[in-house]
Amino acid sequence: MGLPEDRERFRDVGEARRQDLTEFISHGDLGGSGPDQVRIPVKIVDLPAFEYDQREVGGVGQGEDGQPQPGQPVDPQPDDGDEAGEPGEEGGDHEYYEMDPEEFAKELDEELGLDLEPKGKRVVEEVEGDFTDTARTGPQGSLDVDEFFKRGLKRHLATDFDESYVREGLFVDGAGVDAVFTWAREASIPVSRAWIADAAREIEADRGEAIESVARWADFETLETEVDREPTSQRIRRKGIDTVPFRRADERFRHPEVIEQHERNVVVVNIRDVSGSMRETKRELVERVFTPMDWYLTGKYDAAEFHYIVHDAEAWEVDREAFFGIQSGGGTRISSAYGRVEEVLEEYPYSEWNRYVFAAGDSENAGADTQQHVIPLMRSIDANLHAYVETQPGGTTKNARHADEVERALGDADNVAVARVTGPDDVTDAIYEILSTEDTDS
Repeated sequence: MGLPEDRERFRDVGEARRQDLTEFISHGDLGGSGPDQVRIPVKIVDLPAFEYDQREVGGVGQGEDGQPQPGQPVDPQPDDGDEAGEPGEEGGDHEYYEMDPEEFAKELDEELGLDLEPKGKRVVEEVEGDFTDTARTGPQGSLDVDEFFKRGLKRHLATDFDESYVREGLFVDGAGVDAVFTWAREASIPVSRAWIADAAREIEADRGEAIESVARWADFETLETEVDREPTSQRIRRKGIDTVPFRRADERFRHPEVIEQHERNVVVVNIRDVSGSMRETKRELVERVFTPMDWYLTGKYDAAEFHYIVHDAEAWEVDREAFFGIQSGGGTRISSAYGRVEEVLEEYPYSEWNRYVFAAGDSENAGADTQQHVIPLMRSIDANLHAYVETQPGGTTKNARHADEVERALGDADNVAVARVTGPDDVTDAIYEILSTEDTDS
């Protein structure tokens, strides 16, 4: 999709469709993005062949041998770069959709149903906003007509289908309402069973016989071969749109408001186990969970600072790039990292800073370290949220007890989350579990 003729076709009849956000987080290449810019692959979609996906679609990333010396970064994987093309071809402009962390946070809120409201620690000033904010209620004269229309139109397009084509399904030999409904849903046609039942009753009334006795097509395969299904885009070009369904829920009203502006700043301390058991697959799962959360919190807060602490039996602070690559041959003592966290957070008073402490590892820890040291430290360190992410591809081993012990001791706390990740498909669930846990009243 990088050749000049493809780009020309894109400009004429296509549009850019970036990779689904959750698919990108779970399976995409996170390495092409930076702390302040998220780059998501773009696909070229031919509009006449475009098929609106009205329901949910599922999505569809693994270890290494060897024992590097303590603190030695793991060699990064080669960058695949752009798809193959002509020598000297320039490709970047149409191959990635770029968003800043604020847009990323907004979209992740929508994708996962998050509603994290950043807290301001001190009032800076009070200002009256312009008519740029929206609310679900307000004077009729302040209705945002453009937004109202777009929401209704989006729903209309998402539920549109070729009614004549679906009716033909009722003329398949022996096919009743349930069979036609199953066939239509498997073909991603957004028709309801009630609509098919109504159509069947109309046909029975017109013909005076049960729908199962009507036989125009031997089976659904014959129907699909003989009858063309008209795409939504083609049907709209031919017939236009007579009506757009609107709902009260679509209404958005523009209004100004007096706003107390607070300092909304955050410090995030990320902790990772780098002991010998943390092989490449586990490190990748940590990266897939922590990197989107860094972007998300950067987008949510006016100012965000990040610290990265790694540990085996001892702990030390590293930069972001080293955080996801380092592996050690040493043992594991998780409390050493929380001792470092206390030192870091001395510079960020809880009365002035929002504080997040995120830790990850395979839940293996030395002796009684979790019970005797880690849990008391988590209780004593003031934070908006403490989280532990267990990364155990294939399931938990008998020595992996840390997550369970934290959950038993602190599971009822409003600011503690425990998430388990066995593979890429668990990543967005873990992110939701963590980010939806924060006590909004603290």
